[in-house]
Amino acid sequence: MTPSQAPVDIDATLAALTLEEKASLLSGLNFWETQPVSRDNVSVPSMWVSDGPHGLRKQADEGDHLGLGNSVPATCFPTAAALGSTWDSDLLEQVGAALGRESKHHGVSVLLGPGANIKRDPRCGRNFEYLSEDPVLSGDLAAALIRGTQSQGVGTSLKHFAANNQEDDRMRVSAEVDERSLREIYLASFERAIAGGDPWTIMCSYNKINGTYASHNHWLLTEVLRQQWGWDGLVVSDWGAVRDRVAAVAAGLDLEMPGTGGRSDADIAAAVRDGSLDESVVDTAVRRVLHLINKTMPATQDRTPVDADAHHTLARQAAAAGVVLLRNEPVDGTQLLPLSPTQHIAVIGEFARTPRYQGAGSSQVNPTRLVSALHALSAHYDGTVTFAPGFTIAEGPEPEVTESELHDQAVAAARDADIAVVFLGLPAADESEGYDRTTISLPPVQLELLAAIHAVNPRVVVALANGSVVTVSEWQDHAPAIVEGWLGGQAGAEGLTDILTGASTPSGKLAETIPVRLHDVPAYENFPGGFGTVRYGEGIYVGYRWYERRDIAPAYPFGYGLSYTTFTVTDTSVTVTGTGADTNATVHATITNTGHRAGAHVLQVYVHDQDAPLDRPDKELKAFTKVHLAPGESTTVTLALDSRAFAFWHPAVGRWVVGGGQYQIAVGESSQAINATHTVTIDGEDVRLPVTDMSTMGELRKHPIVGGDITPLLDGLDPAFLAMVDDIPSTVFAGFGMSSLDADGLEKLIARANEGL
Repeated sequence: MTPSQAPVDIDATLAALTLEEKASLLSGLNFWETQPVSRDNVSVPSMWVSDGPHGLRKQADEGDHLGLGNSVPATCFPTAAALGSTWDSDLLEQVGAALGRESKHHGVSVLLGPGANIKRDPRCGRNFEYLSEDPVLSGDLAAALIRGTQSQGVGTSLKHFAANNQEDDRMRVSAEVDERSLREIYLASFERAIAGGDPWTIMCSYNKINGTYASHNHWLLTEVLRQQWGWDGLVVSDWGAVRDRVAAVAAGLDLEMPGTGGRSDADIAAAVRDGSLDESVVDTAVRRVLHLINKTMPATQDRTPVDADAHHTLARQAAAAGVVLLRNEPVDGTQLLPLSPTQHIAVIGEFARTPRYQGAGSSQVNPTRLVSALHALSAHYDGTVTFAPGFTIAEGPEPEVTESELHDQAVAAARDADIAVVFLGLPAADESEGYDRTTISLPPVQLELLAAIHAVNPRVVVALANGSVVTVSEWQDHAPAIVEGWLGGQAGAEGLTDILTGASTPSGKLAETIPVRLHDVPAYENFPGGFGTVRYGEGIYVGYRWYERRDIAPAYPFGYGLSYTTFTVTDTSVTVTGTGADTNATVHATITNTGHRAGAHVLQVYVHDQDAPLDRPDKELKAFTKVHLAPGESTTVTLALDSRAFAFWHPAVGRWVVGGGQYQIAVGESSQAINATHTVTIDGEDVRLPVTDMSTMGELRKHPIVGGDITPLLDGLDPAFLAMVDDIPSTVFAGFGMSSLDADGLEKLIARANEGL
């Protein structure tokens, strides 16, 4: 695209294009570019799209989707696992803006991300690319990234839509999931991101949903996405996700990527000519492509240089904000963190020298620079620093001694130090796009080393590097202090060092539950499925919802994270206005930093429907905010809850419904640490379900119109027998001849109950 390229006249261009040219605009030219059209007075430029989501991965040469080819240097920001733990929408919007600046500098029209898939199971190999196990947190943070990126005129591609929660068999597996679970958990994350961010494109996933490929799913791509949610952008396939191009364009998939050498174009043109595909459907998809070209054209012609230093500094800030302090128990009466500047620390673990900072697969970024924890600590810690690798990893240097000697050297270094800072984590090969993990434990060689170090020096700090949660319960007694650093990007080691040394106060909160053991996770019995299907048997009980309902104690709960300062939450109140679908609530709270350090606190609001007509979770996150406070400073925050904060997806009527009754609104600092609760009464919607002859006697007895006719028929029945009668379909009861209710009477009663429906 040249700087003089004018916007496309969409109506005139659409009228001038041949059928074959229209079809060509709906698939890629190659791995990363869309097809152009240039002839006579028709000029449609190509667009360049590129992988994200935590950094630009533009491959200037031959593309290879799996990330094996060289890509331009770009800032590698923290992965979504770390960004999710910041709980900081403002910060993520800044990260998104930086991603947009780098994209437009390199002429990229659309950055492929962010990922809004729910972390259904910690074994998912791509969890490092996703934000949370909760749809409110995931959706709001994804929206912030979208707003930031698109503020620079660069489009985003919210992915992978939908129910793509595993990597095993991802291109064929059918996610078998009921509609309520889809609506309340898996689709809700995308719906919230769309409402708050309005991404210019959405990427469909590889998998099937209840037997139909996402790329061919009219219900998903047209009925839900466009008709119900009102979104009007462009749907692009994941790379190679289309099995039937004609079915896909009919379902609402506009752009197939990558190119297929003209095969898909020919299929579309042939279907139009034989009448199996209406040309107006093709025109609609082409119009969306042209509209996206025009929206992104100004940005891709702006090659303003990027301030790499400023972006690295932002990446460091984001990495520090995502670090979660899990444990900081005192040893001999003193907490180990933050490190005292007068101590001798032994830095142990190859990860300290060879950082694990991003995941593997299509999101791999070629960083503009990379700092190791060993270098950062040596540069920014005033005490003595010694190093011992302790173990090897595939990415590290070839050891000059045996593994046993590495182990012994590390133990000796720990014995001679005041504190041992041990860098543990998952090797890169353990988690990646394309396959799932089979365990959530750290490698045995690392745990053996940790136990040996603790035996000679109990003053141990463990710093973790991993893209998805690992169990800590089996080894945390050997680590009085634990910091979860995730995969923190190119400046992750510096952000982690800021936390270790006290230059920054930890404020990260867990965006996913850490279980005690793998057997405790909700999808344990249903992951990754088999014979082409995976059953979402846990339903709506994903993440903390499962642990709360099953009364299973996690190692660390959702929303948890320690600080170097203290906060109090006081003067909480809840005000409710409106009724039914127009219900709104406002939550107020005063937060005070009562410690001696500046820090940030995340206020979390959970809702529980105590009078629900169907099973609902004990707690559901509905709002959150992060506030930064100086020592002694206070602030009053206000969080708004709209009707969706109280609604559930009603399977019988097929829509969101606000039920009437009492709701508990909990204000807390994790799903389990609650500061205050308030009970409010909400006037719910009047939802009348159609009555049939298979409606039970109990349902008729409670019906607002005919219930008064039924109750006298059952007077005098033994309570135990009445409980049995309540469960009998009305047509069966009428046939028993146990009362004056016969088939004719039941028919009239049903007609009266359904009047006005």
